[in-house]
Amino acid sequence: MIDIKFLRENPEAVKENIRKKFQDDKLPLVDEVIALDSEARKTQQEADTLRANRNKLSKQIGALMGQGKKEEAEAVKQQVADQAKQLEALSAKETELGEKITKIMMTIPNIIDPSVPIGKNDTENVEVKKYGEPAVPDFEIPYHTEIMERFNGIDLDSARKVAGNGFYYLMGDIARLHSAVISYARDFMIDRGFTYCVPPFMIRSSVVTGVMSFAEMDAMMYKIEGEDLYLIGTSEHSMIGKFIDTILPEQELPKTLTSYSPCFRKEKGAHGIEERGIYRIHQFEKQEMIVVCKPEESPMWFDKLWQNTVDLFRSMDIPVRTLECCSGDLADLKVKSFDVEAWSPRQKKYFEVGSCSNLGDAQARRLKIRVNGEDGKKYYAHTLNNTVAAPPRMLIAFLENNLQADGSIRIPEVLRPYMGGKTEIR
Repeated sequence: MIDIKFLRENPEAVKENIRKKFQDDKLPLVDEVIALDSEARKTQQEADTLRANRNKLSKQIGALMGQGKKEEAEAVKQQVADQAKQLEALSAKETELGEKITKIMMTIPNIIDPSVPIGKNDTENVEVKKYGEPAVPDFEIPYHTEIMERFNGIDLDSARKVAGNGFYYLMGDIARLHSAVISYARDFMIDRGFTYCVPPFMIRSSVVTGVMSFAEMDAMMYKIEGEDLYLIGTSEHSMIGKFIDTILPEQELPKTLTSYSPCFRKEKGAHGIEERGIYRIHQFEKQEMIVVCKPEESPMWFDKLWQNTVDLFRSMDIPVRTLECCSGDLADLKVKSFDVEAWSPRQKKYFEVGSCSNLGDAQARRLKIRVNGEDGKKYYAHTLNNTVAAPPRMLIAFLENNLQADGSIRIPEVLRPYMGGKTEIR
C-alpha cells in the first residue's frame, strides 16, 4: 500500500505505474480515492472545529454556573448537546470514508522499482544470469514421480483417497531426502547469520491483508471455518506478521530470520502435464528467509537474499539461473522480484524453485511496522522475503540432476551428514 500523501501529490506518477503493470481498469481508482480523501479531510476539519468549540462551550457552562447564570448555562448546554449529535454524524462519516479509502488503497499497486523491465506477464521476464553448466545425460531421465516410485518413495493413490488430488505420501529414503534438504537449508541460513524460527502456521485476517493483495488471498489462502484464522501459504506471512503494530529501535535493524513451516495453498485452476506429481500441490514444506530493514538498505538485502538461494542450489551441484520478473508479473505489493529457476535435464529447460521479493514499505505500512530513528523520527521499515528451499520442487531438481545411469541417486557431499553418511540411494 502506497502512501496516501504520495498519491495525493503525485497522481500521474501513480497512474503511470498502474499502466506499467497493465492494470488500466484501476486507473479511475486514483481520482476516486483523491476525491474521497479530500472529503475525508474536510469532514475531519469540521469535526475538529466542533470538538474545539464544544470544549470551549463546556468551559463557559462552568463559568456561567459559577456566576449564578443558570438559564444562560442551560442554553449553552443545549448548544453542546446539538453539537454532540453533529459530531456523532461527522465521526460516523469519517469512519465510513476511511474504510472506503483503505479498501481502494489496498488495491492500487505499489510503485515498482525503476529497474524493473516492463512486460505484460511471465513470458516477458528477463534472464539475469546462469550459474553452473546445464547438462543433459546420455540416458533417459524419467518423470520425477517415476523416479520416486522406483524407490517406493511416493504414494499418490493413497493420498488421493485420504485427502484428494494435490497431496502425497513420501516414503523411505525419498522422505528422508526431503527432510535432509530442509535441515541442510536451515543450517545453511543459520551459518549466514540468520536467526532460526518456527512460526505459527495459522494467522488472523488482519495479518493476511497486511502481507498480501486481495487477489493473492483469494487464490491462495485456506480459511478456517468459524474462526478468524487462515492456514499460511508461506511462513513469510506469519514471520512478517510477527512485527505487526511495533516500533523497532533503529539500532536493532536489520531483523534477519529464517523459518521452517508447512505451507497450504488452494492452487486454483488447471495445470499442464509438467505440473502433475508434486510440482503444484496443496501442502508442502519450506525453509524461508525474511528481512526487516532500513529503507536505504533494502536493495542490498535483496541482492543478498536471492544470492543465498543460488549458493544453496550450487552447493548441491544443481545448475540455476536468476530471472527478473517484469512489471506485469509482479504482485501488487512488490517493488522488485527475482525468480530462481533450477535446470531440468529431463525437460531441457529451467523451472521455478524460489522467488525473492522486495516489498518496500507496503507490508510495513499495512501492518504498522515502524522504526524509531536515532533522531527520534519514526518511519516505516522495508520488508523482503525469499525462498531458501521448498523440497517438493527442490526434490524434482535434485532427483533429475543427481540421477545416475544405473538408476541410483547420488548424494552431494553437503547432504551426506543429513542422510546418515550415505553417498547414494539405491
